[in-house]
Amino acid sequence: MNAAASDSFRPRWWVPGDWNAFFGLFTNVLLNVIVLTTLCLFVIKMPDDIVFGRILPALGIALPIGNLYYAYLAWRLAKSESRDDVAAMPYGPSVPHMFIVVFVIMLPVLIKTGDVITAWQAGLAWAFIIGVVVLIGAFVGPTIRKYTPRAAMLGTLAGISITFISMRPAFQMWEVPWIALVAFAIILISWMAQVRLPFGMPGGLAAIIVGTVFAWIAVMLNWSGVMEPTAVGAAFDKFGLWLPSPSGDVFTGLSDVLPLLATAIPLGIYNFTEGMNNVESAAAAGDNYDLRKILLADGTGAVVGSVLGSPFPPAVYIGHPGWKAVGGRIGYSLATGVVIAIVLFLGLTALFLAIIPLVAILPILLFIGLVIGAQAFQASPKRHAPAVVLALVPNIAIWGKTQVDSALGAAGTNAVEVGYDKLATGVVYEGMELVAGGAVLAGLMLGAIAAFIIDHKFRWAAGYALAAAALAFFGFIHAEVLAVAAEPTVALGYVFIAAACLLVAYTQKDEPPPAFDDDDD
Repeated sequence: MNAAASDSFRPRWWVPGDWNAFFGLFTNVLLNVIVLTTLCLFVIKMPDDIVFGRILPALGIALPIGNLYYAYLAWRLAKSESRDDVAAMPYGPSVPHMFIVVFVIMLPVLIKTGDVITAWQAGLAWAFIIGVVVLIGAFVGPTIRKYTPRAAMLGTLAGISITFISMRPAFQMWEVPWIALVAFAIILISWMAQVRLPFGMPGGLAAIIVGTVFAWIAVMLNWSGVMEPTAVGAAFDKFGLWLPSPSGDVFTGLSDVLPLLATAIPLGIYNFTEGMNNVESAAAAGDNYDLRKILLADGTGAVVGSVLGSPFPPAVYIGHPGWKAVGGRIGYSLATGVVIAIVLFLGLTALFLAIIPLVAILPILLFIGLVIGAQAFQASPKRHAPAVVLALVPNIAIWGKTQVDSALGAAGTNAVEVGYDKLATGVVYEGMELVAGGAVLAGLMLGAIAAFIIDHKFRWAAGYALAAAALAFFGFIHAEVLAVAAEPTVALGYVFIAAACLLVAYTQKDEPPPAFDDDDD
């Protein structure tokens, strides 16, 4: 494309398809905001003035920073390439981190100290460290992306999407199937089959409206307890103008920083690894963004949010291909940032929670899992399909471990107290725990090793195996904590993989791989 054509091309900030993507992304982000609000109020039992006066307003600044910036990057990319089909990257609160900061950081501090404020300050410090690690990752992530097979990156991303984004919503849908399946049918017809709905209504909005109407009809007929009418009146008590304000709480939390590093460093690495995978996912869908700029925005959002009072790091979201597939371009990200800020500043989160049934939003999350899971296979060479499946395994393991831990916790015990030998009769808990450690990074390493072996690039496979050995030795993958010699036997196993690959490399003399009918890199 010549420079003159690029200079004359003016991308549109809004197209009709942005309505679809806006309602989808906005409801996705709103759902996550509702979830983290519930965790703060009912798990940590934070006072309303902290939740509605500090945390949510801080998110009202941190989230639009990313949404507005990503809309700008999309506009720049569209202009430079003179294309009208560029879609902005989605952005919102990091879903895994929402639960980790609550149950792994703040809740233990609360139990230990009995002080909600101290627990909140520890969460702020943790989020701050996450942001710093992601900022550092902005300078090494592009190199990692350059030398990592797409199957590995998209495979581990699919693992996150299928397990943490879609699995729980899928099960929750079947708890109220007569509402959920109607909403899901609308999503499939509108977004997957791309059938135009009556009056051009966006599919996401139609699904939410229909689900909400069904839920409230059920209330009027006393059919189910899906909604609670009294909650609507109570939600208006939270309405008002809540503005963010910086304070020194994050630095108070940093005064006891060492216990936080064990989870903050690997999860910071998780963030920039996931960001790297999401950029690769967007590239597979036709939009090639500068990874460094994406990660700098993510890290900045986490740091700014923590200083203003939010312990929930935002991140670039999984799902760019899904929003692009339903017509989203530039405006949907811009609109999401603006509207979510208004909702948070006015304290409207509680009202949305009271009016819209959760079951009407869940099909959107399931759809995203379907799209990302499918993309991992569609955008990678067919011969790399086994590598994609292998990259899924660690995320499936950590999801399964979470289910077991939650069930044992509800019974007032844990895996150590029950005993691994007793659990082994039905659950291979110890092996699952090892596979699950550092799941995102572990999946990427395993997928890369497999892809390189499939392609007969045995030296590259050996290099990744040695890198995986180092990561396991220090606890970044296949371990619960960071430590020297965290998992030496796992590290030794990866060393043996590297040795086997090097032996084959020298005996085979780089013999080319067999011909494939689907050699479609």
